Amino acid sequence: MLQGIVDSLRGVVGKDDEEGGKKIIKGRVVLMKKNVLDFNDLGASVLDRLHELVGQKVTLHLISSLHHHTTPAPENKLKGKVGKAANLENWITTITPLTPGDSAYDVTFDYEEEIGIPGAFIIKNFHHSEFYLKTLTLDHVPGLDHPIHFVCNSWVYPAENYKNDRVFFANQAYLPSETPAPLLAYREEELMNLRGDGSGELQEWDRVYDYAYYNDLGDPDSGEDSARPVLGGSSEYPYPRRGRTGRPPTKTDPKSESRIPLLMSLNIYVPRDERFGHLKLSDFLGYGLKSIFQFLLPEFTDLCESISNEFESFDDALQIYEGGIKLPEGPLLKNIYDNVPLELLKEILPTDGEGLFKYPMPDVIQKNRTAWRTDEEFAREMLAGMNPVVISCLKEFPPRSNLDEEVYGNQTSTMNWDHIKNQIDELTLEKALEMNRLFILNHHDSLMPYLRRINTTTTTKMYATRTLLFLQNDGRLRPLAIELSLPHPDGDQYGAVSKVYTPAQDGVEGSIWQLAKAYAAVNDSGVHQLISHWLNTHAAIEPFVIATNRQLSVMHPIHKLLYPHFRDTMNINAFARQILINAGGILEATVFPARYSMELSSVIYKNWTFPDQALPVDLVKRGMAVEDPDSPHGVKLVIEDYPYAVDGLEIWSAISTWVEDYCRFYYPTDEAVQRDEELQSWWKELREEGHGDKRDEAWWPRMQSCKELIDSLTIIIWIASALHAAVNFGQYPYAGYMPNRPTVSRQFMPEPGSQDYEELKTNPDKVFLKTITARLQTLLGIALIEILSRHSSDEIYLGKRDTPVWTKDAEPLEAFERFGKKLAQVERRIAEMNSDEKWKNRVGAVKLPYTLLYPTSEEGLTGKGIPNSVSI
Repeated sequence: MLQGIVDSLRGVVGKDDEEGGKKIIKGRVVLMKKNVLDFNDLGASVLDRLHELVGQKVTLHLISSLHHHTTPAPENKLKGKVGKAANLENWITTITPLTPGDSAYDVTFDYEEEIGIPGAFIIKNFHHSEFYLKTLTLDHVPGLDHPIHFVCNSWVYPAENYKNDRVFFANQAYLPSETPAPLLAYREEELMNLRGDGSGELQEWDRVYDYAYYNDLGDPDSGEDSARPVLGGSSEYPYPRRGRTGRPPTKTDPKSESRIPLLMSLNIYVPRDERFGHLKLSDFLGYGLKSIFQFLLPEFTDLCESISNEFESFDDALQIYEGGIKLPEGPLLKNIYDNVPLELLKEILPTDGEGLFKYPMPDVIQKNRTAWRTDEEFAREMLAGMNPVVISCLKEFPPRSNLDEEVYGNQTSTMNWDHIKNQIDELTLEKALEMNRLFILNHHDSLMPYLRRINTTTTTKMYATRTLLFLQNDGRLRPLAIELSLPHPDGDQYGAVSKVYTPAQDGVEGSIWQLAKAYAAVNDSGVHQLISHWLNTHAAIEPFVIATNRQLSVMHPIHKLLYPHFRDTMNINAFARQILINAGGILEATVFPARYSMELSSVIYKNWTFPDQALPVDLVKRGMAVEDPDSPHGVKLVIEDYPYAVDGLEIWSAISTWVEDYCRFYYPTDEAVQRDEELQSWWKELREEGHGDKRDEAWWPRMQSCKELIDSLTIIIWIASALHAAVNFGQYPYAGYMPNRPTVSRQFMPEPGSQDYEELKTNPDKVFLKTITARLQTLLGIALIEILSRHSSDEIYLGKRDTPVWTKDAEPLEAFERFGKKLAQVERRIAEMNSDEKWKNRVGAVKLPYTLLYPTSEEGLTGKGIPNSVSI
């Protein structure tokens, strides 16, 4: 396969460029046949060969970059001259690989002087089935001393499925105003095709990128309990847009889009080029996510009914990893093995094939089974865990609330000086604040407005939490107090009812403190999953994917820059809408807000602004850094040993430098940015449609200068790559052991005199375990994050591209090479810091090194690696 790729890049050097005294252009096409990627459609190969025999072939026509059509037909006006047809050769005799891989075909074009140098080509597929077109390479083009590369990376369906010809352009980047005149009409027409006309239900071969609200999460036709509010398009529930499918509305609510049956298919429309392109990844996610609900949910439910839905002890909880879980025999268990191929079953479900499920040991408990319970580790994970993006530096004490007092009353914290005065190294309160030694993990304001509904209409019993911490002289954080708050029983307008807990190690007080930390962890787990992970990466980036394809031609240099950072995002988000974040989906079944999960994320989106997504801006806004022009990154960290920020700033700066080098090549002046019509349309559409509920111009850069362009592109790439990696791939290492990151609390803190309070004296672990996530939710949650924390075998990491000829321009290629070398330096620095005992927050009591921003990774469950895109 590798040799085939090399040959395609070189062209077919050494072959004669004349046949029968006639000048020719030799080409090499690399593609992947459908039946290579889909073993269930082997008949496609037979039908395609039959079509070849009767003359229905795959034909290509070169398009001139120099000369227009000379015919007067209106459709040819200003379009480049189209050459004669040439067929892919030896389709029947070329052997298709047995594993997913490339097939290479020769193609011979007659050289036509009126074509001259081709800048694009048309391809027509007259076969029965589609194929994935990767590249066309032309060699020995008269007048050129180098090959012409066309990087296509697109599915080509039978010609009958298209209203317009499929056109692909050479890898030379052009701003709109610099596009060769014969290619300009093709460029504009291609963008129009991708936008569609906004009507009809979209089919798999459609190549339409369009917007829709999140109106497909509920199923009102199944009853009121299955209905969910429409997210997006209103001030009450603002939201980023998702890709339009065009499915008809529900019968009950015309504003809601009908859903395809949950267990029937994951074949939700996204443009086919946005779908997972690798067999293993596609089946891995498809079978894996479907199996959790279709097969594992009923089996796990039966299991928990037959034994107990409660873990009796921490040893009992460890059986998930150490001894395995024997599922009850029955027809549903047989369904798993009848419906999921054994090899795939071994990949996606941790089973030995005999019904024994055994999950990998999460990293957080590999070296030490109890260190996760220490105050040190509890605090360290706020800086180097799976959600290190919330903690902030405290600026006033007691912490105040930003909630509207007329609606929510007095929500100021009840923490006071007596709670902390003996724990801050004899500092005064004023000195501790002045020296930036007090920090807070604050989930109070975001959760309090929903707390009454959650606690009265779901099985959850939870608090809104504030966790206060102190920065010690050795750079580690120590928790000082945790405040647990509930809405006032007489009404929201009366404020909160709060209680403050302080650290204790022994007896009932020590057990109560462990529970207080668990309630804080429940808050943080839900906010991580709904906000840090889903909203701020998956949902926030999808409008950029759509707008880029609608408004920036594939010839546009910014499209070429951003293309790898959008890979698979629309597909994984569509899967999520179908089975994860939908009404009754896995998220609602396993995370504390339950049916209010997505609604809550919408309310928090009201505070989202694009510039704040820049890492340096975010750190300064949270008080975790101060602006410092003399610093290499423009900011100085308040906590020097803040692993997420330390590694993140290195990655951020590398991205920023790469983006600046790239953009300065194409935009030497601010005026060039202002004159770029496609770029301005792209930015306008992002603000007004993609993030249409946040369209206020004050919240966005104006896109009138090179700096605004560079800053904006850096943010986009940061969100899609490093930010997502930091909050996604630590899920199983940290939360695979549910007691460390519980997602639900099921009862309130035991009060003196209660049965649970008395049980704290004799069996505190049992009280802890029956307070947090139950067995069924634990098994479902772990099954999910074990899948979503894995890297696929075809992942492409930051600083890498799928082809070395993604652009023809030498300077951007050189800059990209420097970017890759800088990331390699970051890797070495991370490894060095992780082995230096000076940095105590990088490894911690659990002996788990911080590697979530280590750029590269191997396949599997590694806890490191930055993919280019939000691809899982």
